[in-house]
Amino acid sequence: MIKTKPKGLRQLISNLLLVICVFSLSILVISCATIKETAKGVAGISTKVLEEGRVNAITKNFNFDYFTGYTKSLDALKEMGAYIYKQSLKEHMIAVYVSKIDTTPVGIFFKEVGVNNTLVEVSSPSLTAKALISARLFKSLTPINPQK
Repeated sequence: MIKTKPKGLRQLISNLLLVICVFSLSILVISCATIKETAKGVAGISTKVLEEGRVNAITKNFNFDYFTGYTKSLDALKEMGAYIYKQSLKEHMIAVYVSKIDTTPVGIFFKEVGVNNTLVEVSSPSLTAKALISARLFKSLTPINPQK
């Protein structure tokens, strides 16, 4: 004779499975941003640490519009040998490594303050990398005044 589970036990198992499924789905939905950022971190292209470090960024104002500042910065970074791993006009940022060999991340952020006034922020978890890139970048963005 085949024994069947009592109806109450079946209901308990069904409810338990439903709770587990709902809980698992909730965790998945809540943690999607974290999973995405973790994947970027593993791939080496995350900019989260750079964005969080903006509060301690080295900043300087320049007398040009955002697009001009962005393109001049791209040119300067390429010229100094920085490895650009992310650039986004939409996000107003460029993320680089100090070089192809030194993979210390540095973020360059742009904030249009006025029509011809752009704030450039250089952020990095490394004080040395931040100082090095900002000094070189700001020097190349500063116009040379002809002597009178």
